[in-house]
Amino acid sequence: MEAWDQNLGGGWYERGLRAILKKILIATFKERARRWEHELGARLRSLGHDVYFEQVEGRPPMPFLDAVLALEARRGGPSSASLTSPPPADHLPDTLDLLIDLTGKASPRGLPLLTIDINGCPYLPEAFPLLRSGSGLVDITARLDGKPIGCAFPMISDKAWLARDANEVLAAAQSLIVHVIARFEAGRLEAVRAAQVERAPRFLAPGYIERLVISLGGRALRKLRPGHREFSWQTAYRFIDGPGIAEDKTIAGPPFTVLADDGQRFYADPFPMEHGGRHYLFVEEYPYARGRGIISVAELDEDGKFGRPRPVLEEPYHLSYPNVFAREGSIFMIPESGSAGQVVLYRAQSFPDRWVRDTVLIEGRNFNDATLLEHQGRLWMFGTERFGSGSASDTMMIYSADNLRGPWEPHPLNPIVIDRAGARPGGNIIYMAGKIFLPVQDGTEFYGGGLGLREIVRLDASDVQLGPVLPIRESISQTRARIHTLNRAGRLEVIDSPR
Repeated sequence: MEAWDQNLGGGWYERGLRAILKKILIATFKERARRWEHELGARLRSLGHDVYFEQVEGRPPMPFLDAVLALEARRGGPSSASLTSPPPADHLPDTLDLLIDLTGKASPRGLPLLTIDINGCPYLPEAFPLLRSGSGLVDITARLDGKPIGCAFPMISDKAWLARDANEVLAAAQSLIVHVIARFEAGRLEAVRAAQVERAPRFLAPGYIERLVISLGGRALRKLRPGHREFSWQTAYRFIDGPGIAEDKTIAGPPFTVLADDGQRFYADPFPMEHGGRHYLFVEEYPYARGRGIISVAELDEDGKFGRPRPVLEEPYHLSYPNVFAREGSIFMIPESGSAGQVVLYRAQSFPDRWVRDTVLIEGRNFNDATLLEHQGRLWMFGTERFGSGSASDTMMIYSADNLRGPWEPHPLNPIVIDRAGARPGGNIIYMAGKIFLPVQDGTEFYGGGLGLREIVRLDASDVQLGPVLPIRESISQTRARIHTLNRAGRLEVIDSPR
């Protein structure tokens, strides 16, 4: 490893400080270890690091948390926060490159010291009461020798069962550590502003009981309503001239027409296409009785309305986000199939009804909502990747290739961001005012809770820089307040929204 000098160049966080972090030491508590510590070690080893563990005395007691996790494990199995046997204390090599302290009590050993905290809590489970108080959100900060150099904003999706939310927090913490190490090795570390939300309350029990009763009670009441569905979406479209949602940052303007359904299914993730002088609308169709999504297409009739979508692609697993595009004289589609652990390129054998599997682009990854960009002579694929039991919506990964069929290689700075409000794509790339924007989903309040645009400021083999999320404003004039996907083909603008 290069010499570690906090005064180098007037600031240790400046660009250019590089290190080869081959040998990593992780400090954990000696007693009552948690599963996520093993998961972190396995994930770092899968990336080529040599990982060692040391055990630290003085674990803070957390009897209520451990009792809750043990009780909830009877329902859904153990979580990443569940107790387990400690990682073995390894025989350490003569030299080490980095110390990751998960306790807040480890001796620095003269190494670069990486810590993570939730609002000043260096032992993450101590901050779990935040998940059941106030907004129920947590922000994670990574620090190198005490200086903030990375943040993660995990999506919290359940807000009833603590084990599930803990999984998402701890998966995000792992991703943040990987993110910081990748930037450290590439010489791309930069100082950041530490995340700021409310401080953790002293006790978990009151907030946990209150949230559990409210959440489960609310779910029970909703199930009593006629026609209740656990989740439901609607797709809508309009024809406009001039600026649309992307330019105005609002869904105000001419009204949308809802793509009708029969109540036994919903339509979501709309992708429009003009071909042969006709308009087509590809959607995820989700028949409730089937319990998984398929890809369907609707055609615009002479009255200027889309007819009922008809199925065109089905697999034994869930499909959604039918990203359809023309390239090299053919029409292709990359639907979302994260649950199958593949990103698959389909080719239209007879457009729009017959599709064949062309190439498996990425194998063994739970990659969601693949969105393509051709930039500086190379193809780039944006999406989110789910790690373990974490969220599928908050960790952005980028792959690139010289041609469509690959091979597709991960960006060396992956994961790019961990951000509930600005990681998961929500539609095709938008070119506007000489700039490039990616629509991104905002899952701060709930999945499908909003959409924004994020400028791609820099994208090349050595760096990725994204601008802040520019939110799409709500509109009183429309029947829907929030949208989840935005696409446009010529005059045809399409959206979807929860209902």
